[in-house]
Amino acid sequence: MQIGPRYKKARFLGIPIFRKTQTQKYAIRAQKKAKTTGRRRGRSEYGKQMMEKQKARHSYGVSSGQFTNYVKKALRTKGDNTKNLLSSLEARLDNVILRAGFASTRAAARQMSAHGHFCVNGSIVKVPSFIVTVGDNITIRAGSKNKSIFDKLSEEIESTRIPAWIKVDSESRTITIVGEPYADLSELLFDPISVLEFYTR
Repeated sequence: MQIGPRYKKARFLGIPIFRKTQTQKYAIRAQKKAKTTGRRRGRSEYGKQMMEKQKARHSYGVSSGQFTNYVKKALRTKGDNTKNLLSSLEARLDNVILRAGFASTRAAARQMSAHGHFCVNGSIVKVPSFIVTVGDNITIRAGSKNKSIFDKLSEEIESTRIPAWIKVDSESRTITIVGEPYADLSELLFDPISVLEFYTR
């Protein structure tokens, strides 16, 4: 969750983590800010890893405590730690709603899921951090289908680059998890290896 000025937080992290900062106007402002700031003292390795951790948790909109739990789980699970961590973060219900184009921003996806607008396998789920698995079907709750937040859903879905592990039926407005959740490393705004190194120092 982000509380406070989003532009200020995005400038501090150095990445456009919020939709309102994913604009050309913001990029120009960031460049001007960088030119007028002057030379700064370089961060230590610890500081760099800490910054990557902050970028990661803000990218997925989770609290520090929640993020630490995800990392601990990833380190306990057999296999690639990086893959384990990203898989858990991507499998969150609010993230799936965003990735599928059912919400325009992560904050909106979180709010929509928390208000119980979605069902997973027919049951209403009000927990944004709910973890989906392969085969799960996510639908809009019957009582929420006619709400204004879904008025432009078809356009949102059309303009969204939906990952291969998610299948969306725009007519029935159904999301199906058809593969193991994963993240495209080339699109991440943080370095997951540095994040894990921060926790294993």
